[in-house]
Amino acid sequence: MPLVHTGPSQEEPRDERHERARKIHPEYTRGELVRVAGGRNQAEAELIQGLLLEEGVPSMLRRTAGFDVPDFLAAGPRDVMVAESGVAVAREVLSMSELAPSEAEERPFGSRAVRIFAGLLVVGFFGLLLAWVLYQSAA
Repeated sequence: MPLVHTGPSQEEPRDERHERARKIHPEYTRGELVRVAGGRNQAEAELIQGLLLEEGVPSMLRRTAGFDVPDFLAAGPRDVMVAESGVAVAREVLSMSELAPSEAEERPFGSRAVRIFAGLLVVGFFGLLLAWVLYQSAA
């Protein structure tokens, strides 16, 4: 009698968590969490999570920074996070399903803030320049 069962498992999943755990490939669970996609709301993010789980990639949802409003728990964008070892597979799955983030979503939040700040500085500089020219012409 063999010590290891070689045939397909006949054990039925006990609950939903047990069924999810059976789908996860352990090689995709190593490393730090990395953002691979974002959903506009919780339902869309859970759809992305389901697509990744079907390929064996475990994921976690996180509220996008700046959208933590307790009164609207299901509203607001969500980040879909996966372990570093599963990033390549997750991006491949998302690109096949046309849910991959665009280049604008890939940029970090700081770059947008820097562009806005630079724009405000330029507008302020031209405002001061105009005020100086008007002051010189009046004198």
